[in-house]
Amino acid sequence: MDEHFRAFSFVDRIHSVRPGVQIRGCYAIPIGIADFPPSLVAEAVGQLAAWASLAAVDFKCRPVAGLAAKIELLSQVRPGQVLELTADLESVDTEAVAYGGTAHADGKPVIRLQHCVGPMMPIEDFDDPQLLRDRFALLQREGATPGAFGGVPHFPLEQPDGETGKSLRATLQVPTSAPFFGDHFPRRPVFPGTLLMNANLELVAMLAAQLSAPATDGRWTLTSVSDVKLRAFTPPG
Repeated sequence: MDEHFRAFSFVDRIHSVRPGVQIRGCYAIPIGIADFPPSLVAEAVGQLAAWASLAAVDFKCRPVAGLAAKIELLSQVRPGQVLELTADLESVDTEAVAYGGTAHADGKPVIRLQHCVGPMMPIEDFDDPQLLRDRFALLQREGATPGAFGGVPHFPLEQPDGETGKSLRATLQVPTSAPFFGDHFPRRPVFPGTLLMNANLELVAMLAAQLSAPATDGRWTLTSVSDVKLRAFTPPG
């Protein structure tokens, strides 16, 4: 099966677009998957911003993950919900795109991205420009058929070690093959930065479990991630 636009694509429909300015769309989380973590909601907002960026530069280059000043984790989502997505572009050219964005589900805010920057790279290095043009047109017309995403495998954190209650580190083995590599990206497979972010959030949860529970509600809740920077591509393996 061709995994392109199936295994790691999180925009089903584009409702409106002002290339280089703002874009609105949605994504229906498939009901049959186990979960849809906050990192993938962030990915959906970033992908929506990428579509507006592609249109603004006539599909000559595409943004890749770079910087995020702050990612606010406002609430959880569950399979079967529809994400209403918005991205506002602060600037875009063939060098970089700067944007912020939000996701809502059932009228409730789920995630907010602030002051993100993605460097632009030649689109031919990652994907077929004409296939992307066709997909963009489809998303603006009838939209994509929902439910294609089948989830991502769990990547266990190996050899966790650190100072109890203060620090924790672990090893993540990137797989040599996985369905999402066929979508991210067809011509240059890259381990998604948002999956790396998800692994870090799992490590945070493991560290928080070592702490005494707060007196307020008895549990720790991660509310934001700040100063995210992806410095290099992570290839399969």
